[in-house]
Amino acid sequence: MKDFLNDWGLTTMVFLPLVGAVVMMLIPKAEEELHKFIALLTTLVVGVVGVFLTANFDWDRSKDLQFVVDKGWIDVIHSRYTVGVDGIAMPLILLTLLVVPLIIIYSWNHFPEPHNPKAFLILMLVLDTGMIGSFVAQDLILFFVFFEVVLLPMYFMIGVWGGEQRQYASIKFFLYTLFGSAFMIVAFLALFFVTGAETFNMVDLARLVRENDVARNTQILIFGGMFMGFGIKVPMFPFHTWLPDAHTQAPTQGSVILAAVLLKLGTYGFVRIALPMLPEGAMWWAPIIGGLACIGIIYGALGCLAQTDMKRLIAFSSVAHMGYVMLGIATLTDFGINAAIFGMVAHGLITGMLFFIAGSVKERFHTLEIARLGGLLKQAPYMGWMLGFTSMASLGLPGLAGFWGEFPAILSAYNPAEGLNVGLFRFYMFIAALGTVLAAAYLLWLFQRTAFGTPKEEFAHEHVHDAHLTEWIAWLPMLVLIVVLGFLPVLIFGMTSDAVQVVAQALGR
Repeated sequence: MKDFLNDWGLTTMVFLPLVGAVVMMLIPKAEEELHKFIALLTTLVVGVVGVFLTANFDWDRSKDLQFVVDKGWIDVIHSRYTVGVDGIAMPLILLTLLVVPLIIIYSWNHFPEPHNPKAFLILMLVLDTGMIGSFVAQDLILFFVFFEVVLLPMYFMIGVWGGEQRQYASIKFFLYTLFGSAFMIVAFLALFFVTGAETFNMVDLARLVRENDVARNTQILIFGGMFMGFGIKVPMFPFHTWLPDAHTQAPTQGSVILAAVLLKLGTYGFVRIALPMLPEGAMWWAPIIGGLACIGIIYGALGCLAQTDMKRLIAFSSVAHMGYVMLGIATLTDFGINAAIFGMVAHGLITGMLFFIAGSVKERFHTLEIARLGGLLKQAPYMGWMLGFTSMASLGLPGLAGFWGEFPAILSAYNPAEGLNVGLFRFYMFIAALGTVLAAAYLLWLFQRTAFGTPKEEFAHEHVHDAHLTEWIAWLPMLVLIVVLGFLPVLIFGMTSDAVQVVAQALGR
């Protein structure tokens, strides 16, 4: 078993969803139950492979790449099929392995119109391959391919199964992300040529940058290209405008996968590629990234307070919460980067859960207009309390995962990396702390308006079904994890700390 995991474990985990998608293509569209079963079985098997990999992962060497596969791929451009996993990638892979099957379980009787489970689930499996592949890729070209693979399935998911403005939202999402990707691939190629490398291997390129003493101005320019690619994906202010439209128009499953995993590809790119490869560029850009992160925190919170649509409010909260992640990264310290990775996982669970609940509210009331909602605790008490619980987690209540996604990131700004302006980052800390007050305001306002009071007249006499069995199965693991990680943050910090120290050392900190 050990030999299989070493040689084939990661490859199986990455490409098995594609195998499932191909099998589904050969089955008639009318066989809906069979399609659901194959999609769920495929993602569960992928999850089992991930569990075996985690069990065989040497946590004493979490800073080293493990289960590495390095094979020839496109020799003419010196790109190889190189995959591996360390303590930074592992929590994000596990998050993906958890969320995708839960989305399929939720979808069992929640497929959006037009009703086509076959196409919908095939796109979900292709997304699964792209997301896991991005987290395990150790070659820049391979990373870029997986990074782009997620683009088309998400475009179709929004454009075909989305709301009334779905075409506008899907095209905006596609163009924004593609625009950033163009800068990113140019930055990758510039790094390749500047270092005189004959490989796109991430570890080798980082070493060559140091050995060749690449000029500071060159690093700043190349980092700028990566900043555009990853920053748009996060999304950071002012590149965030595609996100509220995409979330609002996407079907529930699309919103959940976008919030839970896809946004993390941008922040992961910063930690995995931009920081360790371009330390001088990172030092120059860090105050700008920290400043934009703080603007995003405040702007996102104020945007939430101005919303009338429940999903759009949750979407703007993502802009604010990802601001905390980017602030942690901008400190260039191991403490800040650890906080950022925890923030990615916490945001994935909490905001994904909020979108699940919003989708079920929409299905029952056929609206997400906050002014028309109310009395959820009376009509569907379990859903109402779950909304309250998740709102508390999102605003950073101690004892829940959201606290460890925000508090350490704020604290890390008090003592940024040597060479950064301490006074400036302490000002950022004050702004970010203010953002938590605004977060409490908009989340409590949302909960109070939608769950308290009595149902509005138009819904007062309707029977509203509380959480279905498939909803319970999909939601309980996320709710339990929010509590477990709140009380045992060491589960994530223990995974990431050694590997993050390697990044901090590459930054010279």
